Amino acid sequence: MTTLVVAEDHALVREGLKSLLKTDPTLKPVGDASDGLQAVKAVEELKPDLLVLDLMLPRLHGLEVLRQVRKLKTTKVLVVSMHAESPYVIEAFQSGAAGYLLKDSGAHELIKAIRLVISGQRYLSPRLTDMALNAYLKRVEGVIVDIYATLSSRERVVLQLAAEGNSSAQIGKQLFISPRTVETHRTNLMKKLSLRSQTELVRFAIRKKIIEA
Repeated sequence: MTTLVVAEDHALVREGLKSLLKTDPTLKPVGDASDGLQAVKAVEELKPDLLVLDLMLPRLHGLEVLRQVRKLKTTKVLVVSMHAESPYVIEAFQSGAAGYLLKDSGAHELIKAIRLVISGQRYLSPRLTDMALNAYLKRVEGVIVDIYATLSSRERVVLQLAAEGNSSAQIGKQLFISPRTVETHRTNLMKKLSLRSQTELVRFAIRKKIIEA
């Protein structure tokens, strides 16, 4: 029996995925999460075999969830996303994903992806394969340089929460750090990204699809 946690911020999609998974007697959903912080907590507490993860999650972006789950070394991750852009696919795998499935895939493909990932193999939606390979080769050649990668894990979390409109006090409360420490992280990330205002920070987050417009 394969245990799973589903992390998806849209309730209908989340419940639909869980219902679909329950139709397979070898799969057992044991929990769910509507945001990134909940997803990490669920993996820590439940230690499922697999986390089915959407990338566009509030409070903690899916890519950061991937990095934190990888450190736990207990759970494989299958990304289920609407984003087919190669940089997202590549960064997901670099951050610890074992599979990447597009949301317009059918139920059969979802089950196939889960079984391959659980067996220790990687899975990539068929129509992404050539795009991802070409983008990877360009990155190896140094064509793709992502300044976002220079941020620390904590700076990425602060960036997302700030872009979502949270104050330093609110961010500090969520991350259990002082507002002054939040301001330090914010100053550092703004400097690294060459951002000068909250408006530029929000635009950057939207452009990187960290938040939705």
